[in-house]
Amino acid sequence: MTSETLTVPGGNLYYELRGTGPLLLISQSGEGDASRSVDLVDQLQDAYTVITYDRRGLSRSTIDDPGAGVSVRQHADDVHRLLAHVTDQPVIMLGQSLGASIGLHLAVAHPEQLSLLIAHEPVSPWLLPAAVRDRHRAELSELRALYLDEGLPAALKEVPRVLGITSDAEPDLTPQPMTPQRQANFDVFLRHDFAAVIEDELDLTGCRTRIMPAAGLSTPPTVFDHQCAVALAELLGTELVRMPGGHNGNTSHPRAYAARLRELLTTADIR
Repeated sequence: MTSETLTVPGGNLYYELRGTGPLLLISQSGEGDASRSVDLVDQLQDAYTVITYDRRGLSRSTIDDPGAGVSVRQHADDVHRLLAHVTDQPVIMLGQSLGASIGLHLAVAHPEQLSLLIAHEPVSPWLLPAAVRDRHRAELSELRALYLDEGLPAALKEVPRVLGITSDAEPDLTPQPMTPQRQANFDVFLRHDFAAVIEDELDLTGCRTRIMPAAGLSTPPTVFDHQCAVALAELLGTELVRMPGGHNGNTSHPRAYAARLRELLTTADIR
């Protein structure tokens, strides 16, 4: 494994590279940093050089003004700078949840950097019809307010319901304990990234990037991120790909998820 830190405007990004083969960037969801998808990377590193990173403000990545927050567009600019630092060739990007929303911004702003974006359940209410969009933005605002008023334990009781995170998982996963660092990452996610998602807007008109919308097999169809994946597929006029597990299938079912990912990339003639 190779790990480095890249200076970006207003902060620094920590990133890791593991494996051999074509470049595959994983943009992780929620409070997840470069280490959160370790089990998935273990299943892919024989065929791909996998790039994972700590989103600005999480773990080993820094932000000069932590109180200011970061927009989804700014997160995408960070990924743009990271990819430009690592390679001058287009890469495959797997975006999970917020990572998928970041990927959509990158696909519009820098299509030359992506050969394929797999957008797994983007947390992008702007994809939805107005009434549905406003209802789910309010739902996210209420969850954010719950965290600010009552703290992390109260918020964590509601996060699975709102995002469609299921409890089933494969055996023998790498432990992910609720360390002080992970609690701090949750603070960034719920305090700042939720606000960014609520305010986010994007126009995909004319986007040249190949995008593969995806959703978890066990994600409830009533939750907004599943609805966003369906809306994205409809907007693009393409098939919705189904992946093992729920909203966090990449971390809860890494073996099955990796196998499905390999199948999709082989079928798409991208290796």
